[in-house]
Amino acid sequence: MNSRIRAGVYGGSGYAGLDLVEILWRHPRIDLAFATSNTYAGDAVPGTNLRYVPADSVALDTVDVIFLALPHRTSAAMAKRGIDAGVKVVDLSADLRIDTPEAYERSYHSPHPHPELLPTPYGLPEINRENVIGADVVATPGCYPTTTLLGIYPLLAAEALREDTPVIIDAKSGVTGAGRKPSLTTHFAEVYSNLIPYKTGRSHRHLGEMEQEAHKISERVGPIIFCPHLLPVDRGLMTSIYVTLNETIESDQTHDLYTEMYDGESLVDVLPLGEQATLRHAVKTNRCVISITPVLPRHAHITSVTDNLRKGAASQAVQNMNLMFGLDETLGLI
Repeated sequence: MNSRIRAGVYGGSGYAGLDLVEILWRHPRIDLAFATSNTYAGDAVPGTNLRYVPADSVALDTVDVIFLALPHRTSAAMAKRGIDAGVKVVDLSADLRIDTPEAYERSYHSPHPHPELLPTPYGLPEINRENVIGADVVATPGCYPTTTLLGIYPLLAAEALREDTPVIIDAKSGVTGAGRKPSLTTHFAEVYSNLIPYKTGRSHRHLGEMEQEAHKISERVGPIIFCPHLLPVDRGLMTSIYVTLNETIESDQTHDLYTEMYDGESLVDVLPLGEQATLRHAVKTNRCVISITPVLPRHAHITSVTDNLRKGAASQAVQNMNLMFGLDETLGLI
C-alpha cells in the first residue's frame, strides 16, 4: 500500500490524545484530518496547523481510520459509529478490551454500552500480532496491563510459573495515567513529595484485563495481586513483578528465556544481567524496557518499564494501526 492514510483523533486534547496527535503528525504515511475536543473547540492543536473541532462536527467519510482517546463508555458508542461507517477503529479506552459483557460488568460495575462489539482483537502486538494484522477494529491495552503482560509473557509462554502461588505486581505510574481532568488525588499539593497506593490487592479495574490475557497464554498461572501507586512524576510506568517458578526452570535461566523471546522485537529491550530498568530508560520513548534479577532458584524479580502515554497508550495505538494497514509496525515510531 503506497497511498496516504487519512486519520482522525477523537479526544485529541487529553494527555494520550496529545501524544497521539504528535506521533501521527510526523508519521510518514498519515494525513491527520482532524482532532476533536468539545472543551477546546476552535483552539489550535499543538504542533500542527489544525484546530480542535467538536466531536459531532466531523464526517467519517473523510478518513480511513479513527483513534478513540475518549472516556470509557463514550468510546464504545463512537467505535460503533466508525465500524458502521466502514472506517478502521483503534480504541484507546477500556470499552473493547474485555472479551464478554459479563466480564466487563465485573470490572467496570456497569453494563457494556455495545456488547455486540465484543470480543475485539487485543492490541498488544508482541503477544497478539497475528490477530491485529489487517483487523478493522482493535482494542489498545491499558498502560498497566501492557507493562505487566510484557513483563511476564516469556514465563507465561514457557508455562514456567507455579500455579499455586500468586504473581505479585507492584506498579507505579506517573500522574498523567489518571488523565487530564483534575481531581483531589492528582492535585500538585497532594502528589508532590508523596507516593500514594490506591485500589490495592485485587480491586483495580485493569486486573480483569490482565488475567484475561494472561490466561489466554497459559492456564498455569496463579492469581495476580496488583498494587498500583501514584508517583510524583508526570509520566512513566514501572512494574516490579515477583514470581515463583515451577520445576521446569530455575531463575538463572530466565534472562536467556527473555532475550530469546524478545529477539527481533524492535520495541522491547531486555537489559543485560545486572542492569536495572528505570523510568529514564523508557520515558519519551515508544519502547518497553525489561530487566531480570534471579533472586533464589525458584524466585525471580522482573522490572518492566514503559512511558504510560506512549507504549502504554498512543504509540501502541499507532503500532496497531500500522499492522491493521499492512505497514511496517514500527513506522513512525523508531
